[in-house]
Amino acid sequence: MQNGLLERTSPFVQLIITAFAMISCGLLLMFISILFVPLVDNVSMEDFAKGRIDLMNHLPLLRYMQVMQSISLFLVPAVFLACLFEGNVVRYFNLSVASGKRWYLYISVVILSIIPFINLLSALNEMIVFPESWSALENVFRTMEDAALLTTERLMSVDSVWGLFFNLFMIAVLPALGEELIFRGILQKIFIRWTGNVHAGIIVSAFLFSAMHMQFYGIFPRWLLGVIFGYLLVWSGSIRLPVFAHFIYNALAVVLTYLANNRKVPEELPEFGSHVDVIPITVVLMIFGGLLLWKMKRECRLKYPTGF
Repeated sequence: MQNGLLERTSPFVQLIITAFAMISCGLLLMFISILFVPLVDNVSMEDFAKGRIDLMNHLPLLRYMQVMQSISLFLVPAVFLACLFEGNVVRYFNLSVASGKRWYLYISVVILSIIPFINLLSALNEMIVFPESWSALENVFRTMEDAALLTTERLMSVDSVWGLFFNLFMIAVLPALGEELIFRGILQKIFIRWTGNVHAGIIVSAFLFSAMHMQFYGIFPRWLLGVIFGYLLVWSGSIRLPVFAHFIYNALAVVLTYLANNRKVPEELPEFGSHVDVIPITVVLMIFGGLLLWKMKRECRLKYPTGF
């Protein structure tokens, strides 16, 4: 059993503390990051603070803010909360718990297998049409989706190896660490304790993980990924596996997009699975990935810590 503030406070209070820490750290560190804007790009701090700068035309600044967002909203609050709840980051996140090397191989194969299905689910998600009475809400969602897509395309538009490696750090490494520590390492624990049910805790925290991206037209595939990451934590007892799985998924997206943009592979490859003509392949791969996940579940010997 774990000791410290984790046991002395209710899950609801822990949830409030977590939300407050994320908001406070996010605002404070993002404010501090603005002070360094003139050093990152040739813009004034005043123009940036007043919203006069179009980040799409300032790629270094866009990258800088993306990195700072991951650090301030997820990574720093996660470390702070682990210290607050447990007093020991390694123990709180079970970082010392190691998994067999074959599990990392399993995860790599699973991610490769389910990517086509995730792409198909994304395509279906994008086809959702709201009733006429909800058209205003649909317009809001579409506007947010277009803005996110534009940002992603701008960040992904690199033609150098340096740009590729920086994108791997910015889009794969930082989110894998920060988001998994917050959503699986902290929020999933809270909701499992609150509901008294492992499955409910995984589903709720995975939904919040997807909703946090503020993209309705990608909410269901991200939700599924969050559920898979959640079970990887349950089965292994360590945050290492969901972090690795999250990294592999994002890294594959970065690398495939880089190769497609630079005409090294077909342009359609990053979205393989989203078209009707390959649905049979997509289904077969998804079944294979599901069976491998079942095998991992059967092989796991670690139990989810009762203090969670």
